[in-house]
Amino acid sequence: MTDTPALYPQLPLSPESAQQIAAGALRDPFAILGPHDSAGKIWVTTFDPGAVSMDAMIDGTAWPLTPVRGAHGVFCGEIPARVPYLLRGTSAAGQSWENDDPYRFGPVIGEIDEYLLAEGTHQRIWTVLGAHVMQHEGVEGTHFAVWAPNAQRVSVVCDYNSWDGRRSPMRLRGATGVWEIFIPGIAEGAAYKYEIIGAQGQLMALKSDPVGFGSQHPPETASVVRDIRGYGWHDDNWMHERAAKNRFDAPISIYEVHLGSWKRLPEDGNRPLSYKEAAVELVAYAKDMGFTHLEFLPLSEFPFDGSWGYQPIGLFAPTIRHGPPHEFRDLIDAAHEAGLGVILDWVPGHFPTDVHGLAQFDGTALYEHADPREGFHRDWNTLIYNYGRTEVANFLISNALYWLEEYHIDGLRVDAVASMLYRDYSREDGQWIPNRDGGRENYEAISMLQRTNSICYGQVPGIMTAAEESTSFPGVSKPVDAGGLGFGFKWNMGWMNDTLDYIERDPIHRQHHHHQMTFGIHYAFSENFILPISHDEVVHGKGSMLTKMPGLEGEKFANLRAYYGFMWGHPGKKLLFMGCEIAQWSEWNHNGQIDWAAAEYRTHAGVQSLVRDLNLLYRATPALYVKDCEPGGFEWLESNDTDNSVYAWVRRGKPKDGEVVVACNMTPIERNSYRLGLPRGGRWRELINTDDTKYDGQGRGNGSGIVAEDIPWMGQSHSACVTLPPLSTLMLACEGE
Repeated sequence: MTDTPALYPQLPLSPESAQQIAAGALRDPFAILGPHDSAGKIWVTTFDPGAVSMDAMIDGTAWPLTPVRGAHGVFCGEIPARVPYLLRGTSAAGQSWENDDPYRFGPVIGEIDEYLLAEGTHQRIWTVLGAHVMQHEGVEGTHFAVWAPNAQRVSVVCDYNSWDGRRSPMRLRGATGVWEIFIPGIAEGAAYKYEIIGAQGQLMALKSDPVGFGSQHPPETASVVRDIRGYGWHDDNWMHERAAKNRFDAPISIYEVHLGSWKRLPEDGNRPLSYKEAAVELVAYAKDMGFTHLEFLPLSEFPFDGSWGYQPIGLFAPTIRHGPPHEFRDLIDAAHEAGLGVILDWVPGHFPTDVHGLAQFDGTALYEHADPREGFHRDWNTLIYNYGRTEVANFLISNALYWLEEYHIDGLRVDAVASMLYRDYSREDGQWIPNRDGGRENYEAISMLQRTNSICYGQVPGIMTAAEESTSFPGVSKPVDAGGLGFGFKWNMGWMNDTLDYIERDPIHRQHHHHQMTFGIHYAFSENFILPISHDEVVHGKGSMLTKMPGLEGEKFANLRAYYGFMWGHPGKKLLFMGCEIAQWSEWNHNGQIDWAAAEYRTHAGVQSLVRDLNLLYRATPALYVKDCEPGGFEWLESNDTDNSVYAWVRRGKPKDGEVVVACNMTPIERNSYRLGLPRGGRWRELINTDDTKYDGQGRGNGSGIVAEDIPWMGQSHSACVTLPPLSTLMLACEGE
């Protein structure tokens, strides 16, 4: 069937406009498509290249639209009034369909949102951008909105329009750079992308939605419409109480988890747990182990499993690998009902170059720096956000708020902060651009981090943020108004590196490296520190925590138990990566799971029991946590006994909390009658002895307790002769005078 000749004098549509429609070259499609007044009549123009005829249906009456010659699929015709109508198309094969016309609907974005978007200060962009299931002008559908200020044309492509970018071009909202369209009939679960004609007229690779709430299963890359409204939370009690659980004077012991490899189901294709399954199994396990918080490696959508989530593309989409958004909320809700906080690793430092992502999003360096000396990470082959662009900084700040508000996340651990703070990070001379003062600090990234922390702490009560920052940048966990970055906590990477280097050495050599274990105290209270034994320490050939330990098998377990005792007795909050708590032999493999079978063996179960008891003791003993971040909470008893490789100190909380004395023997030689200073008289009992038989130790120590003698020692008023078992840590508390 051929097109009926268009009687252009009778139609308010020029041949040039009709051809632009058919070519997908309209920059302002709403100016031509849909209903329009002309010469006192109402005309409808539409485009559907699969149709050979088209009617506008009003209350069951068909109003034929005329096919336009030279512009296949373009139809135009008169309707009796500006009223709702449906479009009924018929194909050459005689098949018919009806749908609402997206171009008969007005804008969705309001004036205030438009103003804030144009200003680049809309802190909750996810409420406007992205794909929102809604009712608009009485019709159900989905509103799409995306920021692409330099594009010549942006279209939604999906099954609805046969992935044809000519069929659903969007409306540009003035100076905002935001394109929007409401498409009736598109609902939860629909896959979509954006087709963009770039700034130079180039057709871009199809783009996923930067603010999309869902994604397809990798390796597919489309965004998916997800209705994130209306979840019924059950965590009111937790939300009211969590501020006290996230404070620097609270016991914080974090179980770091890569959800894809915590546990797998071999009977079901070796798949990882779903969010709903983790809400039962993982939450119960972490609670039983005494941890206070779960921390997840990034769960915002990412294309490559081997990145562990640290190269995300869908910053607003919980990864579909474990289920849709509401099921992710089920996991958070269950954790809160069990009394566990949830921390999410957040990655504002870089993004991958995948063509469906943010790279050259509208044909220009929109999210990234154009100059590779500022915009390209040589180590990771990723792109760096242009933090100095207001809209980009606002995109990231909004994303932080999104996870905290929409998913009740209790904290964000910000990845790779050092790479953001310094313009010369991992770069040689000539490979980086100095700041305006000629220095290396990235002022724009610093400002973005400060604003993120100020806004998140100011608008979401009770949350916490933590920085993985590996340098000595000052004031990471100091308030912004005091010149700091505003984080609540900082990972203590120096402590981790020094102490692991020490504990990996043969004990015979430890006396020569004694102060690797003491040096951390020199700066322990300069920040609010978390002591991290994280995923990075048990991957890429570094071996598991157990295989790092020197000696024969029994000595390896004893070394590890002593080290964990040292860590839990040391000032600072605690973080332990999954699998380390059972001392598994194997290095972490993101394609596998924790070696749960190892926990069936006495030696591994002993370490697991120790970690559980350390957590429970830590939480129950204010002297071990109240002043984690204050110098008044720590006093050395013995820091210089290099010959015996012995360390001893006192931990204190508030005056009513009493003291805990910690003593470590890092040699395989028992230290009998070792005189230990004690801050008061009375009987002292062992709270923890890592050589206890219940941890598969040898049971050496001071089982019935010790009585402090009125002999001053180590700067204390009392002392006692104690037994320090080989490769062990003791924690002692006074039972009274």
